[in-house]
Amino acid sequence: MIGMTETPSTAPAHDLDADSERRFGGLQRLHGERDYRHLRAARFAVVGLGGVGSWVVEALARMGVARLVLIDLDHVAESNINRQVQALGSTLGMAKAEALKQRVADIHPGCEVLTIEEFVDDENWPLLLGDVQIDGIVDACDQVRAKAQIAAWARRLKLAHLCVGAAGGKHRPQDVEVLDLSETTHDPLLASLRQRLRKLHGLPKQGSMGVRCVFSREPVRRPEAACEVDGSLNCHGYGSSVAVTAGFGMVAAADLVAQYLKALARREKIAL
Repeated sequence: MIGMTETPSTAPAHDLDADSERRFGGLQRLHGERDYRHLRAARFAVVGLGGVGSWVVEALARMGVARLVLIDLDHVAESNINRQVQALGSTLGMAKAEALKQRVADIHPGCEVLTIEEFVDDENWPLLLGDVQIDGIVDACDQVRAKAQIAAWARRLKLAHLCVGAAGGKHRPQDVEVLDLSETTHDPLLASLRQRLRKLHGLPKQGSMGVRCVFSREPVRRPEAACEVDGSLNCHGYGSSVAVTAGFGMVAAADLVAQYLKALARREKIAL
């Protein structure tokens, strides 16, 4: 598979199990034994490892999941340090996926981490996954064609899925919401996604679209005029705050887990 690497565990299985129980026992007390075991067996993918996606990975690693598939072709730059969890002075120039893989190994040594150093587009998804199995996915990329392809695929498979809207230019993490794509506002990226899914993928024009999104209705604040130097805009894109990007990421991770556990509970009820 193109660009895929994995992190094997070198610790003895019994030591690893005991250590994991100590690290993640708080989750068992929170979720109860059944959901805790389901969570510990979960396999999730994150597309886009920037200001939001990196924090999704951080949260899922600390939830003790079994497998993480990290997908991004970008490398850590100084401009990432204000908002991305893997962006440090020591990781500058490193592939974002690799930097996160190393961080996850320090948090949760028993987690199988697969990295795919590619950008997702509407032609390579889901081929990039190959035969890797996942139980859910967070799309934190900013390419609308890729977002549409991932959303349509996840919807078709009834897979737990969160689509992340734009977090740039916003100040208030307390305004973050999770709603169906049909109900989102104040987000041009999600508006474009909604249009594309209806036009090219046959999603309903009225009512629920079956695509859950993380977004904020807070109006976007454009870069200050002070960014203009010698008549040109010297700041790249909208400004960003880790309080907001991490807020988006934590909400996305929590909702993905809730979807996954709810789906499992529903299947178990049907099986009885």
